[in-house]
Amino acid sequence: MPQSPDTTYCGFVSIIGRPNVGKSTLLNAMMQEKLALVSHKANATRKRLNAIAMYKNAQIIFVDTPGLHEKEKLLNQFMLQEAIKAIGDSDLTLFLADARDSLNHYKEFLTMTKGETPHILVLNKIDQTTHADLLKKLSEYAQYQESFLELVSISATDASTLTTLFDAITKHLPEGPYLYDTDLLTTETTADIYKEFIREALFNGLSDEIPYESDVVVNEMNESPKLINIKATIIIEKDSQKGIIIGKKGATIKRIGQNARHTIETFAEKKVFLELFVKVKRGWSKNRRDLSEMGYEYD
Repeated sequence: MPQSPDTTYCGFVSIIGRPNVGKSTLLNAMMQEKLALVSHKANATRKRLNAIAMYKNAQIIFVDTPGLHEKEKLLNQFMLQEAIKAIGDSDLTLFLADARDSLNHYKEFLTMTKGETPHILVLNKIDQTTHADLLKKLSEYAQYQESFLELVSISATDASTLTTLFDAITKHLPEGPYLYDTDLLTTETTADIYKEFIREALFNGLSDEIPYESDVVVNEMNESPKLINIKATIIIEKDSQKGIIIGKKGATIKRIGQNARHTIETFAEKKVFLELFVKVKRGWSKNRRDLSEMGYEYD
């Protein structure tokens, strides 16, 4: 049924998929604003992030989620719970799949949700496959056409492919008033966003030298019209990792701080003074109390 131009539509849309499939990149592209951490390191996204997009007569609250993966450690269990909660709390789900991947991840998603979750199947990274291979993949997914609402092919790094996805989303949103001010970009606090930018600089600056279990805590933040002062601590689990982060004569942590500061300044559109510290907190990712103190509350 076609939507009326005089009616408003609003809904929560979760972005679901395996780790490193491009969920956060897609979110940033749809928002035309860097809000979510993007890293080559698997499972870099740990918590849900709400981003509010306005498109025609619709307000779309995108929910970025951790990747769907096996639940091993306590932190991983929290992340999987975040993704599952996002699906249950959303009006619509985007299942994002790499156009080069097998269908196994999508089959697992259908099994997990018992095929009862209204979703759009989105094939990403079509710029990294051939036209013939893409057509073959589309024909493979066609056998599940009774399960998804629509199938859309995109490249999250090519804005020209996203209009079709926006149109598909708005077709399936419930009718209703906007839930948030139309000028609002996200429901996250600025401290949480800056924390993610620092984590991104940490992951991208040290690659595999720093393990997945590192994290960042924003200890203090003061903002004036022209300057933001931030003090933050990088949390790690082993003494040996502290020297890697600090580097020779402090060169590495200085580089991490510079990259994070640049990202924060671009987002905030003002100068930033960022002071970073490093603290060893042994086994924090395996301890329920430590996880809770770090903001990872789970059932």
